[in-house]
Amino acid sequence: MTEERIVLIVDDEPGHRMMVRAVLEEENWTVLEAESGERALQVLAEEAESDTYPDVAMVDMKMPGMDGMQLLKELQIRRSSMPVVLLTAFGSVGSAVDAMKKGAFDYLTKPADNDELTAVIGKAFEYHKLLEENVRLRAEVSGEVDFIGASPGIERVRDLIGQAGPSEATVLILGPSGTGKELVAEGLHRASNRANRPLIKVNCAALPDDLLESELFGYERGAFTGAVKDKPGRFQLADGGTLFLDEIGEIPAALQAKLLRALQEKTIEPLGSIKPIHVDTRIIAATNRNLKKEVDAGRFREDLYYRLAVLEIRIPPLVERKEDLPLLVSFLLRRLGNKNNKIIRTVTPAFLDALSGYDWPGNVRELENVLERALILSRADALGTDLLPPQITGAREAAIQFDIEPQMSAIPMAPANLEEAEKQAIIQALEENGNHRERTADALGISRRTLQYKLKKYGLTRR
Repeated sequence: MTEERIVLIVDDEPGHRMMVRAVLEEENWTVLEAESGERALQVLAEEAESDTYPDVAMVDMKMPGMDGMQLLKELQIRRSSMPVVLLTAFGSVGSAVDAMKKGAFDYLTKPADNDELTAVIGKAFEYHKLLEENVRLRAEVSGEVDFIGASPGIERVRDLIGQAGPSEATVLILGPSGTGKELVAEGLHRASNRANRPLIKVNCAALPDDLLESELFGYERGAFTGAVKDKPGRFQLADGGTLFLDEIGEIPAALQAKLLRALQEKTIEPLGSIKPIHVDTRIIAATNRNLKKEVDAGRFREDLYYRLAVLEIRIPPLVERKEDLPLLVSFLLRRLGNKNNKIIRTVTPAFLDALSGYDWPGNVRELENVLERALILSRADALGTDLLPPQITGAREAAIQFDIEPQMSAIPMAPANLEEAEKQAIIQALEENGNHRERTADALGISRRTLQYKLKKYGLTRR
């Protein structure tokens, strides 16, 4: 199916709009029209309501009311990734060149030559695709695609991130190793009012006790042997932003009191200093331990626990959300394929079935390792069970019966081709959500931008 391409023509001359429409529709463009800058902004808002946007805008420089330069500035605010091609009279080329310095993609002189028109608009569309693909890939690399999955447990996590993110409350993230606690912390930071400030991460289990204190609170010159100059701690580095304390359950008892004071009073004292320093730092903590049991055993301060656990977010282990496996496998194979310069688009049904029969004690991190191993060792176009380690294939063979069908109602597993499975999952989610794109994106565990990209990719935009 041909990829849908949408262009918005903004020109106060009906005859020229009609000519441009005829030329572009001949090239299979979907053409939207506006006779003024004001009307163009209305068209953009109307398209946004259906979660579709023009890929390119063609704007006349000289129009009554809002002229082309003013509209260019407005479009850059509302839809910065949409390239704008300006239409200008021959004598106003200098103004068009100046507009290109301010962000316009290119310009055409009126009346536009048909071949030049289709070439420039085509280039603008390719540029737009590259911009959106770059945003999507950067999002995947940084984790901005949120959690992959549509299981109730992951939907709950996503909802809590949306609710807790904008608040100033401390958040305690709970879950076994490998479930993605750092991803939750990143999501909370991005959803907060501190998103443009630093997110500083500390793995409390990776540092010795004496070094952990100096890393968190910093030190002054002469505080100890080797302290030849002042060093700010992570609290100060995260001032105005977020401090993520991973594996908080490993923090020693002596340091817990100092951390509690920092949370209560918003002040810290670097080693060797007697002068408190005020810090405006939001704390997000994570642990794979049961902190309530640690409190009962006397290994973790009860008052610190309640300071940290104003809000708790529990990430379910992979064994509790096996219905997410098809989407996880599809996403991870794409990412790992790009990393290893080896693209695998297909897995056999038996391969996916074997993954479903395993309990994944290492969670998503273990799944990623298994898939990377299979991808590297594969010599065929499809990943088969011969590429899986014995603990996975053995677990499947030893199982008396594993009925995954009731859990997989949200995402079909039958198709061996991952892209086809993803397409079918999107179609089913659209139908279940009445073609409402925001609800569909939420159900699939992806952003609306990612859903829009995939709808275009699979030729589903008309749904």
